[in-house]
Amino acid sequence: MNSLKEEAENELRLSTAGLEGHLSRHDYLPQLIASREDIERFLANPRIGDAMSVNLLLDSFRSTTDVSDIYLLDRQGITIAASNWHRDDTFLGQNYAFRPYYQDAIAGQPGRFYGLGVRSLDRGYYFSAPVRLDDGDNRPDGVMVVKVPLDQIESSWAEQSAELLVTDKDDIIFMASQPQLRLNALHPLSDEMRETLLATRRYADEPLPHSGLEILENHDTDSLLVRFSQGSLSDQDFLRLSRSLPDFDWQMHILKSLAPVHNAQWQSGLLAGGLYGMVILGGGFGWQRLRLRREREQFAERERQTLAQARDELERHVENRTRDLLESNRRLSDEIDERRRAEANLRQTQDELIQAAKLAVLGQLAAGINHELNQPIAAIRAYAENAQAFLERGRAEAATTNLDQIIELTARMAEISTQLKQFSRKSGEQLTEVSVPACFDYALRLFQARISEAGVDVVHDMPTEGTWVRADPVRLEQVFVNLIGNALQAMADNETPCLKLGVRHDDDDVYISVVDNGPGIDEDSLARIFEPFFTTKSPGNGLGLGLSISSRIIDDLGGRLDADNVSAGGARFLIVLPRAPQPDRTARDTEETTYHG
Repeated sequence: MNSLKEEAENELRLSTAGLEGHLSRHDYLPQLIASREDIERFLANPRIGDAMSVNLLLDSFRSTTDVSDIYLLDRQGITIAASNWHRDDTFLGQNYAFRPYYQDAIAGQPGRFYGLGVRSLDRGYYFSAPVRLDDGDNRPDGVMVVKVPLDQIESSWAEQSAELLVTDKDDIIFMASQPQLRLNALHPLSDEMRETLLATRRYADEPLPHSGLEILENHDTDSLLVRFSQGSLSDQDFLRLSRSLPDFDWQMHILKSLAPVHNAQWQSGLLAGGLYGMVILGGGFGWQRLRLRREREQFAERERQTLAQARDELERHVENRTRDLLESNRRLSDEIDERRRAEANLRQTQDELIQAAKLAVLGQLAAGINHELNQPIAAIRAYAENAQAFLERGRAEAATTNLDQIIELTARMAEISTQLKQFSRKSGEQLTEVSVPACFDYALRLFQARISEAGVDVVHDMPTEGTWVRADPVRLEQVFVNLIGNALQAMADNETPCLKLGVRHDDDDVYISVVDNGPGIDEDSLARIFEPFFTTKSPGNGLGLGLSISSRIIDDLGGRLDADNVSAGGARFLIVLPRAPQPDRTARDTEETTYHG
C-alpha cells in the first residue's frame, strides 16, 4: 500500500503540473490582444466596416495560439467581435455580463472562469482582461476573453495507468479521464446547491447526478479507499489521493486500482504457508527467501524505471514548452516589426494624400483668384497707357499719380498670389500653439472672391480673446479650408447663404463649429461621411477625400471631428481639440507673421 501510494503521489504531482502549465501558458494572451491599437480603435467606434477585420484578427490569434475562441465584449457585456463570427453558434450579439470573468475584468482585474459555453455547451477555461481607452475614464471600456479547451489534456490522461479527476469547490467533477464521470458530483447535491449552480450557469442545465463514489475506509490522513456503486469502474476498489490547485480553486484526484495490492496479499498468504512449510522442510526456507529477494529487486527496478520515465516525460514537457515560448516570442517580434513598417507607410501615404487634396483645392481656388486678378491687370494697363500719354505731353505729375496706382495694384496682386503659395506649403512635424481665429481668417481670405460673388453672410461667434490649441497650423488650416469649401458648395443654390463660424472653450477643450444653411446631410450619408472616396457631390466635383483626410488630421492632433444636421436646416461640423495656453507676445507675433506670410 505504501509503494502504491508513493507511485500515486508521483503521478498526481506530474499531472497537476501538466494541467497548470497547459492552462497558465495562455494567461498573457487576452492582455496582449487587448493592448493592440486596432482593437482599441474598434472598441472606441465599433463601425460595421471595421468589424470584419477585427473578427479576422481574432481568428488569426485563435489559430496561432491553439485556443478555442477569442471574443471582445463592450462595456455592457455584449459581444461585438469574435473569432467564431462565421459559425452557427457564434458569440456575436450575446450578452455575457452574468459571467464572473466579465465582472472581474470590467472591475479592472484579470478574470478567470471555467464552465460550459452558453452557446456551444463545450467545457472550457476562460481568461479575460480589461480593455482601456485613453479617454480619461478609469473604468474599462471593454473586455477581451480567451477560451481554452480542455479536451486535449484529458486525452493525454487516457495513456496513464490510473484514473484522474478534477473537481471544483462544489465537488463537481469538471474533468475526468473516464468520460462517464464528467459533470457528476462526488457527493449528492442538495436542492439549494443545485439552484445556486443553475443561477451561475456554470454547467448550463446539466443534471449533475451523483457519481456513485463510496468511501470504504481511511488508509491514512491523506488517502482513502473508495469504490463506485455504478458505472464501468464499479467492479474495482481504488486508493484515492487528492492535491490542491490553489490558482484555480480546484482539487485533482487520482484513483489507483488496488488489484496489485490484492495480488500482493495473496502472495503474502502463500509466503506465510511457505514459511510454515520451511519449519518442516528446512530446505524450502532458503528457496523462498531467494524468490522474495528476486521479487523485491524486480519491484525496485520497475519503480526506478517508472520514476525515470516520469522524469524524462517532465523534461520533454519543459523542453517543448520552452520551444513554444521561444517561437511565440519570435512571431511577436516579427509582428511588431511589420506593424512599425506598416505605420511608417501609412504616415507617408497620409501626408501624400493631404498634400494632393490641398493641391486639388488649390486648383479650385486658382479659378476664383484668376477672376480677381483680371481687373487689376486691366487697370494696370490703362494706367500705364495714361502715364505714357502724360509723359509725351510733359505732364510728369499726372504720370507719377498713374504710376502710384500701378504700384498699389501690383501689391494687391502679390498679396493674392501669396495666399496660394502659403496654402500649397507642406506641414511641419512639430506641434505648436495655434490661434483658431487666425486660422479662420486665413481660410476666409482664400475664399474671399467666392464669398463676395455669392453674397455669403459670414457670422462670427468667437471669444473676444484669442483661443489657442496645440496643433500643426498648416494641417489645421487644411481642415478649415475643406469645411468652408464644402459649406460654400452646399449653399450654392441658396438665395440667402449664411456661413456661421463658432468657437467656444472650457478648461480642457476647444469646440470649433462650421455651420451652413444648405440642404443638410441625409441620414444614410451621415454614417459614411468620413469614409475615404465617399462623396455626395456630382461626378467631377470631388474625390471624396476631403472629409476623410480632415477626420484623420484631427485624430492625429488628439481631437475628434463630428457631423450632424441643425434643426433650422443645414449641416454642422464640430471639431474638438485640446486647449493650449496662450503663448507670450513674442511667440504670438511670430505666429501672426506665419499666418500672414
